[in-house]
Amino acid sequence: MNREKDKTDRILRIAEIMINELKLEDVTPASFDPDMDLVDEVGIDSMDLATVALVLQDEYGIRIDEDDYPKLTTVRLIAEYIEEKLSE
Repeated sequence: MNREKDKTDRILRIAEIMINELKLEDVTPASFDPDMDLVDEVGIDSMDLATVALVLQDEYGIRIDEDDYPKLTTVRLIAEYIEEKLSE
């Protein structure tokens, strides 16, 4: 199994969840910049992040601590966080 491909797939899936949950327009998972700041550039707020976190918890079977939300500022960081949780 290719770790890079897994990481890319996870980033695309997280972007897809973000787009669906936040009803973002004119963006696709492939065009979503994984390093874009979700608060400053996408404009999501803490409620949006909580919603996305719940979906991600279900999707990956992990627990995302509310104290960790401030660290989850980009799709790439969220993907790395999930990977870390999955390997625990």
